[in-house]
Parts: sequence; C-alpha cells; structure tokens
Amino acid sequence: MKKLCARLFFFLSGWKLKVDDYQQYIPSVMIAAPHTSNWDFPYSLAAFWLMGIPVRYFIKDVYTKGPWGYFFRWTGAIGVNRSKKGSGLTDYAISLLRTQKDLVILVPAEGTRSRVEKWRTGFYTIATEAKVNISLGYLDYSLKEAGILDCFTPSGVFAEDMERIQAFYKPIHGKFPEKYNQKIY
Repeated sequence: MKKLCARLFFFLSGWKLKVDDYQQYIPSVMIAAPHTSNWDFPYSLAAFWLMGIPVRYFIKDVYTKGPWGYFFRWTGAIGVNRSKKGSGLTDYAISLLRTQKDLVILVPAEGTRSRVEKWRTGFYTIATEAKVNISLGYLDYSLKEAGILDCFTPSGVFAEDMERIQAFYKPIHGKFPEKYNQKIY
C-alpha cells in the first residue's frame, strides 16, 4: 500500500527516484540535504517507500504526540525534545542500528529548514559508533529528483569525510536554495 501511494505521489508531482541498488544502503545513517522545505518530508518518505527501505527519522517530539502522533510514528518518526541536551538521542540511534540490521536512520544534517551557519555532525558520531555506512540522500527540486548520491564507510578522519560529503552536495538544489548553507563544519 505504501509503495502504491508513493508511486502515485511521484507520478502526479512529476518526480523520479534515482537509485541503483538500494540494498547497499542498509543499514546506514542517511544524511538528508538540502533540507529547506516542509515538502522534503513527503518526497523523502515516498522515496523510502518506493525503495522498500525501513526508515527512522528525527522530528520535533511535538509531532509524535497528540492526534497526529500515531501517523508520524507509523512513518518512522523518533520524537526529539530539542530543549533537553544530552537526552541520549545519539546512544538510542546507535542502539537501533546495532540491533536492527535492516534499518536506515535519516538525519537532516542541518537540523532545521532554516539557514544555519554549519551542519550538525551527530550523524557522523552515530555512524562511526554503530559501525555503519553514511549514505547521502538528496532531493533536487530543479530536476524533480530524489536519490542517493553515495554511500561510504567513515574513514575516521572527520575533516576529509566532511569535505567529501560537501563535494557531493554542491550541485544539488533545494526548494529554497537561499536557506541552504553547504558549510558542514
């Protein structure tokens, strides 16, 4: 049912999925960039449903409560209380990846749809501690294309890995390019 809904959504909106062998991305921490619009959510979710990849993603905890809470949790949401520092979110994500080998955790590295000075780098810690790959998910609004740019094992040399990631995202256009800052760290 999810795959059918996703296929219909992509068809009606004129979007396409550009992925080779999606099995190579499981398990992984997937970065989602650029993240500049609320529309990123339905397009990303549809892409995962089309690929048949079980995904979990971080979202403000207000969305996982109340009347819409069930829907967001059903789609893979992990509620985050951003006012509490040190809430164990990183450890929880690491634990999920260690115990569920068919999982992808989607992390919007910017942490918000607004422009930021630099990316959050918790995705790197999660991937290295859980010993999984980092996959580079994207939505290119200029091409109406969703896909995965690359997948790699973190080298342990943070600066080199971040430069590599930045190079991959350079040609990608978010819905609102002025809200996107490619400066990773």
